[in-house]
Amino acid sequence: MLRRRHVIAALTAWTVLLLWAPAPASGAPPVPRPAPAVAPAPASGAVAASGAVAADDTCAVRAPGASAAAERAVAAACEQVAAGVWYTWGGGHGPRPGPTYGQVDPTDPASEHDPERLGFDCSGLVRHAYARATGEDILNGVASAQHYTHRAAERFTAAQGLAPLVPGDLLVWGTSQKLHHIALYLGAGKMAEARQSGTKLMVSDVRLDGGYFGAVRVDTGPVTGHVFSTWGEGVWTKAQPSVRAARVYAFPGPTTVRVQCQKHAETVTSDGYTNDAWSYLPDYRAWVTNIYIKGPAWLDSVPTCPSDMR
Repeated sequence: MLRRRHVIAALTAWTVLLLWAPAPASGAPPVPRPAPAVAPAPASGAVAASGAVAADDTCAVRAPGASAAAERAVAAACEQVAAGVWYTWGGGHGPRPGPTYGQVDPTDPASEHDPERLGFDCSGLVRHAYARATGEDILNGVASAQHYTHRAAERFTAAQGLAPLVPGDLLVWGTSQKLHHIALYLGAGKMAEARQSGTKLMVSDVRLDGGYFGAVRVDTGPVTGHVFSTWGEGVWTKAQPSVRAARVYAFPGPTTVRVQCQKHAETVTSDGYTNDAWSYLPDYRAWVTNIYIKGPAWLDSVPTCPSDMR
């Protein structure tokens, strides 16, 4: 016991000396002190709609510049991501926007359980997001129809990369003849997507390789321009107003299109009709014979294209 008292007394004395040690002389190095705790730096470019920084895997508006409707579309898609909704092939294409049970994709063995899963495929999610954002079913269709929408405000090529994009823009993959995937851009190089069978809706890094085709910004306001509907199935648009010109895109069925102008060019005979009028479709950057546009042989109110336009 006595020895223990001596030890305690010695420790007390040393503590007093340390507490009352004089400050170092001018120019002497300061006594090191523990650094205060610092919060980790935010992820670069990840900005939520409120201005707060979002974590890398957070589904949110992650950059400025989007319209209010586009931000609502992102929020609607992210709500489904947060809920852990499944990808399901054909999901989201019911009579009204929203999740539906899927189908078996004959090309994908992983889709065997899709008929049991309530969810979305890629275009079903996009359809739902913009329907929630606008209160109207403005993007009802598959990926190609959504990309070539007559509601396009602006289009971007793959060569332009992500720099000009804002949250809510639609990213697509494939070729001019077949677009097979679409996703919703969040900003800061991230996107929300329904990717493939066997997975749930997710936030991913934008894949600029593997067939990235470009993007489109959706105009949620009133439709502008001369809008018509096509008829027939597998009707090809062409790079020039000629049946021998390169193919651009085939309408799988009746499609709403915006016509910029029309001109007399190569005469075409098809399905019992003969016509030399061709219409230029700015959303496709392509031509289609007027035979497959519902209306008269020469479309009312549509101007004639400039003579040098090919």
